[in-house]
Amino acid sequence: MTHPLRYPVVVSPLSPEDGGGFLATVPDLPGCMSDGDSPQQALLNVQDAIASWIEAAHEQGRPVPEPTQQLHAV
Repeated sequence: MTHPLRYPVVVSPLSPEDGGGFLATVPDLPGCMSDGDSPQQALLNVQDAIASWIEAAHEQGRPVPEPTQQLHAV
């Protein structure tokens, strides 16, 4: 199984009309997103969303895309 932290995540602020806070989206996994009061919280929350997205794809027999960017440890 691909580890959730290997997927690139885009974190962006939400407008006050949308409730404020931050939105974290995963471009490689359509519809996979989460939010949080801070960028760090949104990033933490989206890890669970990634794991759930991958689990649902496996249960439904759908392919799970590989991350488009590989993270490298330094």
